[in-house]
Amino acid sequence: MQIFLARNNVQAGPYTLDQFNIMLTSGEVLLDDLVWHEGLDQWQRVGNLTNNQAFYSPTHVAMPEVNDSIINNVTIFPEDDAADTNKDKQSVSLDRLYGKPERSKDTAKNSKADMTTNRQYKPNSHVSLNKSNAAKANSAKDKVVGNVVLAPIMSRVLATALNALLYLLAIFPLVMALTKMDVDYTKFQNIQDMDAAYQYSMTLMESLPSSTLLISQVMVFGLFALQLLFITLRGQSLGKMITGIRVVDQTTHRLPSFLKLIGMRTFLLFIIYNLLFSFTSFLGFVVVAIHYYMASKSPENIGWHDKLAKTLVVKADSSQLVKKPKIK
Repeated sequence: MQIFLARNNVQAGPYTLDQFNIMLTSGEVLLDDLVWHEGLDQWQRVGNLTNNQAFYSPTHVAMPEVNDSIINNVTIFPEDDAADTNKDKQSVSLDRLYGKPERSKDTAKNSKADMTTNRQYKPNSHVSLNKSNAAKANSAKDKVVGNVVLAPIMSRVLATALNALLYLLAIFPLVMALTKMDVDYTKFQNIQDMDAAYQYSMTLMESLPSSTLLISQVMVFGLFALQLLFITLRGQSLGKMITGIRVVDQTTHRLPSFLKLIGMRTFLLFIIYNLLFSFTSFLGFVVVAIHYYMASKSPENIGWHDKLAKTLVVKADSSQLVKKPKIK
């Protein structure tokens, strides 16, 4: 069986049933895409044929005559030669859109026959319906590992800086209130007497207006709640969402397990950096710099954060959010 797919009036294929089910399971083929194969009298929504499941097992169907309008309803590129629009639109535009090598015009003229007989065009097992992945892979500067594109180091640095900026904005009312007080910063410089520093900080907090403390607490806890929500559901902090990158598992290239994502990459790192910055800000920044230096020298952009949790930071793509089906 040769299966053809269509999305946004652009078709691709043919694919075998096994290839179609693999792409359907991985999320490259969506339930809202259109599908056609011999035995169907018109394009059908994938979900209607699969009963909204990520697996297609066709039953015996009749073999009606193919409607030419099914094959011809495709999109062309505006720069294509106008004289050849009606003849070549389905082959040239499809090849460009889905990353296939463009066929010659002689071959393109027979594209209708390709769809009904599959005698002239060989299926490409590497073709992906995920156009965002194809666009990423075309960049010469991108590092590609399997089916993901690694996030540039500068995007990761920017995401960290944005998260830090959001935290500063959350504690801004508290900082403004402290600037109006006579704070003895030498109390915090004696590392060996942390108890005295803690008692002094509690005294300062008691001196602040209750409204200021309440606003600061709401903003800080609200920010942390949002960060945890997006990290859990999407593998992205707010900074990573803005920069378009995501944390994925090194092996599956999907969302990591809860333990890796929240336990290792969130709470453990929060505790480590909180301790480092409580001793001295300089030490905390040094450890951050070491992480990104390691990532810049690694073929897979892996820093010590990633080694610890066995994760990768990649350019975000919707297919990474699709849960891998359990093997029964």
